[in-house]
Formats: sequence, structure tokens, C-alpha cells
Amino acid sequence: MKIIIFDDDPTGSQTVYGCPLLLNWDEQTLEKVFNQSSPLIFILANTRSLSSVLAVKKTREICSSIKKFFLRQGYSKDDFFYISRGDSTLRGHGVLEPEILAEELGPFHATFHIPAFLEGGRTTENGIHYLNGIPVHTTDFGRDNIFGFSTSDLAKWIEEKSFGKIQAKNILHIEIKQLDMAFNTTCGFKSLLTFLSNLENNISVVVDAKLPHHLETLARAIKVVSKEKRFLFRTAASFINSLSGLPTNPKGTIDLVSLKSKNNQSEYKPGLIMVGSHVKLATDQLEVLLKDKSCEGLEIPVSKLANIFSLEDCKEAILELEGILLSKIDDILSRKKVPVLYTSREEMKFPSCSERMNFGLELAEFMAILVRKITNQLGYIISKGGITTQILLQKGFNFNQVDLKGQILPGLSIVKSNSDQYDLPVVTFPGNLGNEKKLLEAFKLMESIS
Repeated sequence: MKIIIFDDDPTGSQTVYGCPLLLNWDEQTLEKVFNQSSPLIFILANTRSLSSVLAVKKTREICSSIKKFFLRQGYSKDDFFYISRGDSTLRGHGVLEPEILAEELGPFHATFHIPAFLEGGRTTENGIHYLNGIPVHTTDFGRDNIFGFSTSDLAKWIEEKSFGKIQAKNILHIEIKQLDMAFNTTCGFKSLLTFLSNLENNISVVVDAKLPHHLETLARAIKVVSKEKRFLFRTAASFINSLSGLPTNPKGTIDLVSLKSKNNQSEYKPGLIMVGSHVKLATDQLEVLLKDKSCEGLEIPVSKLANIFSLEDCKEAILELEGILLSKIDDILSRKKVPVLYTSREEMKFPSCSERMNFGLELAEFMAILVRKITNQLGYIISKGGITTQILLQKGFNFNQVDLKGQILPGLSIVKSNSDQYDLPVVTFPGNLGNEKKLLEAFKLMESIS
């Protein structure tokens, strides 16, 4: 049974490999990917970059395209698993998106909330979600300006994010003890099957997970019960791997790094790093990276760009700024250094969240178009931040899809298109992943083969 993942940014495929990531969902693209052997199809909806109104609209549009495709091809919506992939630090439209998917693709007997991302230190125990052992609402992610939240208790979080529509007291909970019993004993597994078989009326279920076997046991039980029950999932990346049951990627790190593009002399071209994410971790990682003498930073002045975008006719000013930045990139490359293109770190104020989000999209598009103009000089790109990466692939390169090759480090995927025009790999680096040295580590790894 194929698994269709609605990904709210382009980084949720960070635990799997060998599958398509769609940036377009027209009939031709859908037909092509549904004929591929991979059990996974990722649809890069990028809804985390949108207001709730626009996120609903986009989700419905994607569902409409899929349902029309199913009708023409003779598929049933019951023939697939559906996952709404969201952030493991609980940012995004974590309750709204599964609600819309249930309306469009349901009915479902239950919606499971499984935000554990074990590879990144995100775990859930006793219904509380943690980041490296710290309740996630007490971290910078819980204080996010757009998607902030006040509790790490997932049942209360669902109630908060549904504005009371889903009451915490009505939410069910699969505990670690229950999953351990199901993993260790036949009786425990049968008990889990009974629990799943009794779910009705799209009830919300919170799932604990600290170790891979917790998710693998749940996935195994769900596959058994799926003959009679339809379930919807809002999960982070770890459960996708468990449900897919993929074997270990046969391609190792050296194989993946070797995807870098070469010049006419069969020499690897230089790389470029983009940092658009504004979470504190991204800023910390950027500071560590810029201390390395083999790369050189180039700041995009965000406040200046905001002023340019506000002009009635801004094309000439944009082209002028582009020209200045392109000249500086050429200079960095001529000195055999890797350019690090990053947005200035100040947090700009906007009258509303929707205006702030719109500016974020405009900023990402400016970066994407800038990089597109020098892509023929590059051998690879590391793109830090979900919105930055999505817009680079979608509007910078105009890709309909990219192919996921695997991970160069835990949680860090490398993707590539079959395009003749832009034949280089992109490392998709989530804004919230790793410690302060992770970006430098990824850069050193991509430069380890020359």
C-alpha cells in the first residue's frame, strides 16, 4: 500500500530514501510517480509558510487534484495511507491540516499525533513532547512568533490548537508501556490490535515514542488493522520510516556526496550554502560556520529588501541589488572559497502574521532567483531552512519533482533532479536540526571528496 505524505515543508523525508518529492501535482506528474516502485510519495505543500486560510486553500487544492486523478485512473482513496507530516517541534498547522485532510479524504476512524523524531532528539513520554529531554514548549520553538504554544502536553496542545474544538479529555493515548508490551509479547500485540480495532469517529490519539521499536510496533499493528480501519496520521519524519518498512539505504555517504556536479575537466565544482532560517539555532550554526576560513559570508540586507519590495515599481532596484550580490559571489568563488549566502539576522516587525509570512516568501524567492543565475558554476547547494529550500526547488529551478537520494547525516537529506539544466544535488537542511556545529559538519562532509 502506497503512503502519500503531505509535507508542510521540504525536509520531512529525512528518514527515508529512493522516493519522489513533488512540487507540482498535475495529472502528468501524478501518473509518473504513481507508476514508480517506491511505496512513498511526498507532496511538498509548503503550508508552514502560509497563513491558516491559505494553508486550507492549498491543502484542498492538492486533495482535489489527487481525487480527480484517482477517479480517472480507477484508484480508490481507501487504497492508500495518508500522512500529514509536520514539524517535530510542533510548529505549523498541526491540527488544522489533518482536519482538512479528513474532510477531503475521509472518513477516518482515528487521527494519530506522532511528533517523535528520534533521530533529532524529539521524544514523547506520558503524553509530553520533549526536545533533548526538555519540554518543547519551554524552548525557542515554543516561543515561535507565528506558531508558538503554551504546553508540551500533546492532548492539551491539540485542544489549544483546535481552539477547544477537540477537548483534551476526549483524546486517547498510546503509552510506552503499551507499546513495549506489544513488542515483547504476543498477548500485548493482540491487545494493541484490539485497541486499534475499537477506534471510531476519527478520534484523536496521542502516541508516545522513545525508541525505534515503539514506532515500528505501532506501524506493524496498523498494517494488520488497516484491512478494516482507515487511519490518518500527523507525524514527524520517524514514523514515516517505520510505516514504509524500507531496508537500509544501499547508497553510503560517499556515494551521496559524490553526486556533486563536475566541470568539463571532471573536477568537482564548488558549493554554495544558503541560510534563510531565522530560528536561533540556525543563527548559532551560521556563526560557527563563518569562522571556517574555507568559506566566506555574504549577507542579504533584509530591511533594505523590505524597503525595495514596498516600492510601487521595484524591478530596477531588485536587479541592482542582485547585480551587487552576484559580483560578490563571483569574487568569493574566484578566491576558491565557498559562498555562504545568508539573510541578516534581525527580526523584522510586521503589522500582521500574514504580512510577515508573505515577506518571508518574497525573501526566499529573491534568494532562489539569485542562486539560479550562478547555478552553472556550482557543484552542490546546502539550503538551510524549509521555506528557503522549497522556494529554491520550486521557483528557483522550476522543478516539478526531485528525487530523494538519502541522508548524508542523520536528518540531512540530499535531493537531485533529472533536469539537464540544473544537474546538481541540494542538501535540505531543516532550520531546527542539530547542534551549533551541524551546519559546519555538513559543509565539511560535502567538501570531503574533491
